[in-house]
Amino acid sequence: MLIRDAADLTENDVTPKGLYLRRREFIAGAALGLGLPALAEAAPLPGRKSVYSTPEKPTPREDITTYNNYYEFGVDKDDPARNAGSLKTRPWTVVVEGECAKPGTYDIDTLLRLAPPEERIYRHRCVEGWSMIIPWVGFPLSTLLSRVGPTSKAKYVAFETLYRPAEMPGQRRAVLEWPYREGLRIDEAMNPLTLLATGLYGETLPNQNGAPIRLVVPWKYGFKSIKSIVRIKLQATQPRTAWNVSAPGEYGFYSNVNPEVDHPRWSQATERRIGEFKRRPTVMFNGYARQVAPMYAGMDLRKYY
Repeated sequence: MLIRDAADLTENDVTPKGLYLRRREFIAGAALGLGLPALAEAAPLPGRKSVYSTPEKPTPREDITTYNNYYEFGVDKDDPARNAGSLKTRPWTVVVEGECAKPGTYDIDTLLRLAPPEERIYRHRCVEGWSMIIPWVGFPLSTLLSRVGPTSKAKYVAFETLYRPAEMPGQRRAVLEWPYREGLRIDEAMNPLTLLATGLYGETLPNQNGAPIRLVVPWKYGFKSIKSIVRIKLQATQPRTAWNVSAPGEYGFYSNVNPEVDHPRWSQATERRIGEFKRRPTVMFNGYARQVAPMYAGMDLRKYY
């Protein structure tokens, strides 16, 4: 079982207080030297690891930040790391709208202060058959959604990525329908596993990994975890999603990790962990079945893939 209960955590899972304070003082001092006091206060430093973390060893940071799918910066795995430096992540705002009582526009530093940052070591499974273990820093999406107050009509949550071809060269080609869009059911969005990530490995999120704020839905294939979010809309109808629009026969709306449902061009029964050569069996819901399987009770997961 990948998920530990709180009682299974030890003092080794807690960042020492002195180290935490020294790191915070260092970042605060550096930011002040640059004239950026707001960034110092909002720096995404992890405290106690979440009870949702997997005990598996994280993938090296170098691999996480250089082997990516982020088509806005190119279709090859090393393109995002090479091209994402052009992306400007300040100023940055996220519009939250639709079927909610308190729609609004949030600047990134306000979002970073919505909840204490939390480190969650999650499995990441790509539809192409590779996987990583990533130590994300962020806060539950439910924190933001609860703040805006979904109405009874809010059945889905739609997300939209920044559209800025001058800084995102991949958007100059019609590889997908831009801007990139994704969506979840409201119960999926409110699930405590669903994270708005603002960092990884205790540092600010790199551009190539979806800076400054991205979604992480660990029981689904990686393309569901939309990057560089600028718009969140609560709505009554199922939203359009980038890969489902591009290739509906290959990419369904739900996109749950399911070893029994193959991609039309390859098997999903096994995966290759980055840094390993031997393939391993793919686990249902990416190992998070205990937390998410009840949401799909009675559904035909071959039809609703």
